[in-house]
Amino acid sequence: MSAGTKIVLGTCHHDCPDSCGWVVTVEDGVATKLRGNPAHPFSRGELCPKVNHFLDRVYSPDRVLHPLRRVGPKGTATFERISWDEALSTIAARLHSSIDKHGPATVVPMSSAGNQSVLATVTLGERFLNRLGATRLTGSVCGAAAREGVAATYGNGNGIDPMDIRHSRLILLWGTNTKVTNRHLWPFVEEARAAGARVVVIDPVRTATADEADTFLQPLPGTDAALALAMMHVLVRDGLVDRDYVDRFTSGYEALVGRVGEWTPARAAEVTGLQVGEIEGIAAAYGTVQPSVIRTLIGAEHREHGAMLFRTLACLPLLTGAWRHRGGGLTRSSSGWFAGTIDRDGLGTLAPGTASGAPRRLLNTNHVARALNDPTLNPPITVLLAWNGNPLVTQPNAELMRRGLLRDDLFTVVHEQFLTDTAAYADIVLPATTQIESADVVPAWGHLHLGANPAAIAPLGESVSNTELFRRLAGAMGYTDPELFTSDDELLDLALKRLSPTRRAALDSDGFVRLDLPEDLRPFAAGGFPTPSGRALFHSAALAARGQDPLPTYEPATEGPHGDPDLVKRFPLVLMTVKSHTRFLNSSYSHLPKHGALEGGPFVEIHPEDAEARGLAEGRTVRVWNDRGSITVPVRVSTRVRPGVVSVPFGWWGRHDPEGAVVNSLTNDELTDWGGGVAFHDTLVEVSPA
Repeated sequence: MSAGTKIVLGTCHHDCPDSCGWVVTVEDGVATKLRGNPAHPFSRGELCPKVNHFLDRVYSPDRVLHPLRRVGPKGTATFERISWDEALSTIAARLHSSIDKHGPATVVPMSSAGNQSVLATVTLGERFLNRLGATRLTGSVCGAAAREGVAATYGNGNGIDPMDIRHSRLILLWGTNTKVTNRHLWPFVEEARAAGARVVVIDPVRTATADEADTFLQPLPGTDAALALAMMHVLVRDGLVDRDYVDRFTSGYEALVGRVGEWTPARAAEVTGLQVGEIEGIAAAYGTVQPSVIRTLIGAEHREHGAMLFRTLACLPLLTGAWRHRGGGLTRSSSGWFAGTIDRDGLGTLAPGTASGAPRRLLNTNHVARALNDPTLNPPITVLLAWNGNPLVTQPNAELMRRGLLRDDLFTVVHEQFLTDTAAYADIVLPATTQIESADVVPAWGHLHLGANPAAIAPLGESVSNTELFRRLAGAMGYTDPELFTSDDELLDLALKRLSPTRRAALDSDGFVRLDLPEDLRPFAAGGFPTPSGRALFHSAALAARGQDPLPTYEPATEGPHGDPDLVKRFPLVLMTVKSHTRFLNSSYSHLPKHGALEGGPFVEIHPEDAEARGLAEGRTVRVWNDRGSITVPVRVSTRVRPGVVSVPFGWWGRHDPEGAVVNSLTNDELTDWGGGVAFHDTLVEVSPA
């Protein structure tokens, strides 16, 4: 190794459960190699196909490296280079004038998990918005409805250590494409299988994970809760309930028995499209094999009744006492376990007396597009600040978002690495660093290891991190609050103040540290549920008080296979927007040559029966459409989807459509039953020849 070479241990920041450890080789200030960290207990030295080529992203000739100002019509991505001083003075002047006219709520932030590191997502951005008094976004595109659904049963959304799936003997991968979207968990699944475990995949689309399953169940989209209720029916009917666990640690069992008594396998088969024997078989296996685990992730909650689905799933391991066993229970997101280590709320607040005063207006993040187009909104949105995401591709009802971004009176600032679909509508684009150009710390939602990420190289061009962006904006606004100018080193010390000196040293030296939790983590083996009674809740008085069904239930979605008959008649196909690509994630990477080109382009999968009924042949260009919008894509005739279901991969940019449309041009933006999520997957469409 030459004198100018250094090795830097870091952590992937993407919106992915795996949060892999990586190793960056830097020679004379240039990153020359990025590979997986073989010492990382979860990712074990492997990176996914997209991140294996992360340096292509860092050094792409298409990177935005200088501030840009729009000089052409919105949406044409026509910009000129300007200085940071000019960009900041322009932004500050517009912020001041808009706030003077409409008040601070006229400013709306639009940020997601394009970088899920701590400093990048909270800290100075939230402090700046608090100081400004901007509208505060609530809800979540992903995860919140699932968390709240599980919490309605357990009191919180926590589950087992995902790595403990290796101890399971029956693994239900429910609504998750593990091999693609959680690929580093798959070796732990295979470890369990080698020891005799049976792997069951439950998904409305035959995914790459389903191809590897011992058993594959393919219910109609949105009917999973009916399947879960029928499984509970069989458990009760056949005496497969662990009554000792139920009696000691739960409440509302008799009421639950009354509810599931209605849900015979025959009734559930009519709803789900499964065979009675399939339902009987999986229920019997679930009631007799231990340890059994239900693994879910992101996606199944994107339903009108998404929170109730997760509430219902959470009842299953209670009935069988699966929580008693290592590798038994339920595992979803592990992010809740990090709350005891990182105080996110504290990192994002200002000291007393420095905030603007009045409470911030609340707006659900999934309804920003609606708000942008609402002529009665008071005050109107006149400034949009976007970072950490590409909402024109990733938000539902994207054509409504596009119409909002086209407003002449809307001033849009985007902090980005590339000219995304969203950035094309910006008035000012500011250059953003990549993960190897900024220091941060990365929690995970797929394992229990906190990852370090020191900057490996200096920022390219004039790019800045999220924290530096908000320091500069605060200065341009004339703010002097010290909390708005905290350095990254100070912020990291705040973020990690709960770590002991020994554990902080381990994080810095090894690049990761496991949370201070038992190796054999069985959170509910002996009850201890964080509910008022200390018991898990089959019957929830709190849900009843909110107007929700207090018991687990199934309701068909308004926009679903058993929904509004008039809507189903007009749009008879259920659309699934799946994450099936190995080379990009959400809207990242699809624009890079070694990623998007190898995936080929967007398409629609349709069952042969539905294709024949519409006169569609393999490869034909078609229009997938509903009242929200349409996209033009080629057809793939496939039995990987059921009759009545079509699938379009999620994440492609609009450059592949003649009108710039994306699959989210079609998707439902109605909110979930509770939890503030959104019903992406309750979307009906028709497919016609283009």
